[in-house]
Amino acid sequence: MNPARASVQGLACYESVAALPETPELAVVAVAGEGVARAVRECAARGVRTAVILSSGFAETGARGAREQQEIAQLAARAGMRLVGPNTQGVANFSIGAVANFSTMFIQSAPQDGPVAIVSQSGATSAALYSFLRERGIGVRYVIATGNEADLTVPEFALAVAHDPAIRLIVLYMESIRDPAMLAGAAALARQRRIPVIALKAGRSASGVVAARSHTGALVNEDGVVDAFLRHHGIWRATDVESVVRSAELYLNAHRPRGRNLVVVSNSGASCVMSADSADELGLPLPALAPQTREQLSQALASFATCDNPIDLTAALLGDSGILGRVLDALSGDAAADLLLISLPVAGEGYDLERIASDTAAFASATGKTVVVSATLASILAPFRDRGLVTFTSERPALLALDQLTRHLALMDGLLPPVQDAPSRPLPAGSAPFLSEAESLAFLSAAGIPVVGHRLCRDADEAVAAWRALGAPVAVKACSAGLPHKSEHGLVHLNLASEAEVRQAHDACLRGMERMGVPAQGTIVARMERGCREFAIGARLDPLFGAVVMIGDGGKYVEAMPDFCVLVSPFDAAQARAALQSLRVAPLFGGVRGDPPIDVEAVCELAAKVARVVTGSGGTVASLDLNPVMAGPKGQGAIVLDALIERSRP
Repeated sequence: MNPARASVQGLACYESVAALPETPELAVVAVAGEGVARAVRECAARGVRTAVILSSGFAETGARGAREQQEIAQLAARAGMRLVGPNTQGVANFSIGAVANFSTMFIQSAPQDGPVAIVSQSGATSAALYSFLRERGIGVRYVIATGNEADLTVPEFALAVAHDPAIRLIVLYMESIRDPAMLAGAAALARQRRIPVIALKAGRSASGVVAARSHTGALVNEDGVVDAFLRHHGIWRATDVESVVRSAELYLNAHRPRGRNLVVVSNSGASCVMSADSADELGLPLPALAPQTREQLSQALASFATCDNPIDLTAALLGDSGILGRVLDALSGDAAADLLLISLPVAGEGYDLERIASDTAAFASATGKTVVVSATLASILAPFRDRGLVTFTSERPALLALDQLTRHLALMDGLLPPVQDAPSRPLPAGSAPFLSEAESLAFLSAAGIPVVGHRLCRDADEAVAAWRALGAPVAVKACSAGLPHKSEHGLVHLNLASEAEVRQAHDACLRGMERMGVPAQGTIVARMERGCREFAIGARLDPLFGAVVMIGDGGKYVEAMPDFCVLVSPFDAAQARAALQSLRVAPLFGGVRGDPPIDVEAVCELAAKVARVVTGSGGTVASLDLNPVMAGPKGQGAIVLDALIERSRP
């Protein structure tokens, strides 16, 4: 549109949207200030279906810009028009040549339709991903920048591109996740179609959070919850653009690995050693080869070469380029070889690279095993690339890519548990922000969660009666809804074994609460439980992600030495058990130095129940804290010793 001209660069120009001879399906808005709202209004009135707003100066600038952004979004919504942006670089679909995007990258790196879709809040990041992928010869079908997401979001576009049968890899960049349910739906469709989804989620650090807010006006989600959510839905969270580009060709490779067992073949002993070091660091197993394989290798290799994994071809490859082919023949029937790294740091003049590359490509095609090749020079790698093999300039990037691919595929293959209907169990009515410990334990017990044997006592005589009934030793704790944390105030007394100790502790707790000015419900007298290890289970109701559960090492040092994992609901005990393997204390679970194995499974079952309690509370539970949870020896269960439940505020 240009009201001052009849033509621009030889094309007919119209003074307004209303003056157009036909209604466009898409409009690009690239005007300043109040002109944006006017343009959106005109497009909506004309029946335009979608507007891409390149203009900036909205939510990324502060409260006033956010209000103006909301106004244009509401204006478009009333007319049924969808918006991309504002503050967006635009969109491109190279399958049909539609480019509503102002990036110059499409000129610098010639477009080529391909199996990759890029959906990004950041225009610059979408252009960077596009250019790096194109440099590696990978075609890209969609480049979509969502900007401030006044309407259309990354999850909504992710769902759309996941329906395209030509797409085999989806790459996302997000600074906030405003519609987790939509993203979960996109991930489910992608898993069904075996499309890996890689996400770059910015805002990991405090500085990153601040930068994201100034960038797109994003409300950054808590990072640990985001991690758990992405993992839960089979989305790989990449750390940087490089890790996306490094692994992209492997994702698009026709051969998907069956497992993580790695075999390394090199004509350099040093490369064999360094590859083994990197593989061990990444947890890529280097399995022992089958006896039959070793027998064949002994016939294929020089007499001074080793038949162990990694396999050192030695310098004999220079004089006999058929050695690699014979080694690959020996490996072809070995079930232990899922992944193969061929490292050729020295393979220049005098090596029959065409034969070596042909033998490697034939092996990959015949066996379906995942093969990558590393070499220092582009000229060495060229024959391998020409035959469709994935190449790297050194061993470590190759192993990083293999590690990511195999972990991601395993993540995608993990079955999500069926959603279980959580029984509706809201908190009892009350105005205090927290339930007392007695109220918290009672609520949990009614929900089927095992809690410590205890009694709420109003006076010293009741406390002594409870001590006699529960059996020595006992703990005596102050009980008040106004006292969420007791130990730091000296209001927890442990291992009491006599009537005098119990009376003294009860009276001390009452005096302490009176001194602090908190209403006293009495004291809790609880049995002292013994077990193998204390755990902590925390949960909260996230407004976007639902019930979020933390499981970790417990006790009084939980804040000083945090060691925990985070899961989002729904999850089952098996998923919780797998997550617990990431803890620093995980090696102790099986029993160490004569200690019995710990009943970690009972802790995991308890955590899954806690998630259902939060979900079934009807939004009345804001958070709960179970610490400690005492786990007994394997088969003897776990029990909640202390609990604190926070009410949701109106």
